[in-house]
Amino acid sequence: MSSKPLALSLAQTAMLGEGLQWHAGSQRWWWTDIEASALHAWTPASGALLSCRLPDRLGCFAHARSGRLLLGLAKRLCLATLADRQAAGPQPTQLTPLLAVDALEPRTRVNDGRCDRRGYFVFGTMNEARERRPVDTIGSFYQYSLQHGLRRLALPAVAIANSICFSLDGRRMYFCDTLAQTIMQCDYEAETARVANVRRFTTMDDAEAWPDGSVIDAEGCLWNAQWGAGQICRYAPDGSLLERHRVPVANPSCPALGGPAGDQLLVSTARQGLTREALQAMPLSGSLFGLSLARPLAVAETLFDDTYHGDKT
Repeated sequence: MSSKPLALSLAQTAMLGEGLQWHAGSQRWWWTDIEASALHAWTPASGALLSCRLPDRLGCFAHARSGRLLLGLAKRLCLATLADRQAAGPQPTQLTPLLAVDALEPRTRVNDGRCDRRGYFVFGTMNEARERRPVDTIGSFYQYSLQHGLRRLALPAVAIANSICFSLDGRRMYFCDTLAQTIMQCDYEAETARVANVRRFTTMDDAEAWPDGSVIDAEGCLWNAQWGAGQICRYAPDGSLLERHRVPVANPSCPALGGPAGDQLLVSTARQGLTREALQAMPLSGSLFGLSLARPLAVAETLFDDTYHGDKT
């Protein structure tokens, strides 16, 4: 089994770095620090770092065909316009509200999300109640598009929705409840928002590993960041473990594949949940870490389809 440690790529102090992705159009890595209500972008070639402060916590986001971004703020979806996606330093954003999410449920917020292969945004919510337990399953999975609006997916309720990604042909969806320590899969149809045949994909082989963000590579394999265990694991389409790569901090949160040649693996990390002693031992928690792969494995993120001009806006 292949194993290689990740090294520091960009020092940061994100409390809850998440949602990392490579955007080919801007040639930048983009991610959110959820607890700081901030969106960041970094250009490795120049070192330029963009930061956007937002009015609420940003759980997930997607780049759109128009050049805007779709933002999954804590309790709502918005479209955001940046004056210059190549800029550095603090940047203002113009927000266009779309709709509220779980408006009558104060315990939840938007968490993980990603576009399906059609360009519809699929995301999940999580339970923020202080005494959260695996039985507190009030989080849901949704699909949002301008064509069809917001549609709840017929998937089991979860405590913390994570690991949302899609097979290369778009017909299989992966997801998890982090507290269940098992990544699931199901059949998926984008136009009808239909899901079926929910089944186990893989279960963590480490009691300290909590599955967080996932991404699919060009060979159809799934990479998963495992919170608490300081590792990134790559699984074959049948769920068997192929590779395990160590991260030098405890809480990796979301892996991403990209770079100009498509041969870079990066992961966002978090300081959240670490004691003072743990932070002293792992002061780079909250940074981005990465490694070079032996071959290009990145698959371009599907852009959100915001080109529809029908009734649902």
